[in-house]
Amino acid sequence: MYLALKHFHMTCALISILFFSVRGFWMLTDSQKLHQRWVRIVPHIVDTLLLASAIALTLIIQQYPLTHGWLTAKVLALLGYIGLGTIALKRGKNKTIRTVALVLALASALYIVWVARAHYPWPWLV
Repeated sequence: MYLALKHFHMTCALISILFFSVRGFWMLTDSQKLHQRWVRIVPHIVDTLLLASAIALTLIIQQYPLTHGWLTAKVLALLGYIGLGTIALKRGKNKTIRTVALVLALASALYIVWVARAHYPWPWLV
C-alpha cells in the first residue's frame, strides 16, 4: 500500500510540475491555450490528488509537518510555490515579473523534490 501511494504521489507531483512548466511556456509565448477551460480545471484535479496522497503518506509514515523538519520545509516551500505560481500565471503585472516568478516557482518545486528525496530540510548539506 505504501509503495503504491508513494509512486502515485510522485507521479502526481511530476504531472503537476510538468503541466505548470507548460502553462508557464504558454504564458511566455502569449498562447491562447492558457485560457482554455480544461487548462484551468486539470491542475486543480491533479493538485487535489497530490495533496490527498501527501496527507495519506504522512499518516502512513507517521511523520508530520511542524514535527519533522523536512516535512515543514516541504510545506513552506509549497506555499511559496503556490504564491509564486499565481504571480507567474495570473497576478504578475507584466511579463518580467511573471517570468521571475515562474523561475522562482520552478526553483521551489525542485527544492521540494530535493527535500523529499533527502528527508532533510537542507539537502545540499547532506
